[in-house]
Amino acid sequence: MKSYQQIIAENLEWAKEVFAKIDKKMSVVSVRTRDVVAPDGVDKNGRYCPRNPANWTSGFFGGLNAMLYEYTKNEEYLITAKRQEELLDPALGDFEGLYHDVGFMWHILSGALYRITGDKASKNRNYFAAASLFSRYVTDGGFIRAWNHPWKGNNAENWSIIDCMMNLPILYWASSEIGDDRFKQIAMAHADMTLMDHVREDGSINHIVEHDRETGEMVCSHGGQGYGVGSSWSRGQAWGLYGFTLSYIHTGEEMYLDTAKKIAHYFIANCSDDWLPRLDFRGPAEPVYYDSTAGAIAACGLIEIAKHVPEYEQGVYLNAAVNILRAMESKFMNYDPDTDYMLGYGSVLYPDNSKPDEVARITHIPIVYGDYYFTEAILKLLGSEFLPW
Repeated sequence: MKSYQQIIAENLEWAKEVFAKIDKKMSVVSVRTRDVVAPDGVDKNGRYCPRNPANWTSGFFGGLNAMLYEYTKNEEYLITAKRQEELLDPALGDFEGLYHDVGFMWHILSGALYRITGDKASKNRNYFAAASLFSRYVTDGGFIRAWNHPWKGNNAENWSIIDCMMNLPILYWASSEIGDDRFKQIAMAHADMTLMDHVREDGSINHIVEHDRETGEMVCSHGGQGYGVGSSWSRGQAWGLYGFTLSYIHTGEEMYLDTAKKIAHYFIANCSDDWLPRLDFRGPAEPVYYDSTAGAIAACGLIEIAKHVPEYEQGVYLNAAVNILRAMESKFMNYDPDTDYMLGYGSVLYPDNSKPDEVARITHIPIVYGDYYFTEAILKLLGSEFLPW
């Protein structure tokens, strides 16, 4: 197996070429889409549509611009990131409308802007978001409650979801910034629960777990956005892979890195035929549904794992990340500056195949966080040390 540096060197020119195309397109899109509220989903012309600022995806476009500014120092990216931050303020003022997703919404935007610029208003936004997530912790159960009650007709009072692993960094940040270890303690308690209840023995993931509120014990799992109960939703795998890696980076706890590696091996084994992640690794063979967002998220995690394992292991993870990124870049990327999105073939959840309209609406579509994570992964290959999380 080649070393980390060998793999980077062999793919550096490709990564530079890809980023040049991203930068060329985003320098146009950033200005054009600056005042769109929480850009996500596209219209018939491929332009981002406005969304409710309280939507969980609302921080990704601004976060992408913050990340691009940090690397390029192009002031237009910074202007857009700050404008997007302002457009999210109404959501921060609606406490009852906030769920576990505040790290996705503010940590990669306001948290990033504070770390880049020192803006105290951005820091304050991130503090409030962290406090909101802190308040969702169920003390006796030992988990962070995902959603408010009811959730889409379900009694979700005692549900935790794998996605929350990606929101824990805002709690680690708050502990470090404020000097209060309770935020970190809650993050680690939730990560410990996730390790026990969401991560299966083979490295596959339960998307949703329902708990006994008094004891924290797992009552059952729910199918969530994958094919069904017991299946293996690929984006859930990616959330776990990257999320546990980040918890290791923030805490140094080896069992988190070991868990990330276990999930990573499962992910690699299930997409190594052509390196294009299917929507559910245990879904039916036909029809084929991809989810490019899973690949982009997983690639970020795989690159970070490679930085924190012994040299003889590094190539396993970095090589897989590069293969995923190269496969998706050749099949799924769109660099046309007249459209807003870049990475296509994202899928929201596993569809009902008997409903063609639903299939077309939620599978093989542009999703804003696909662009975010794909760009983050390319910047990692280029040597960027900025970790938005």
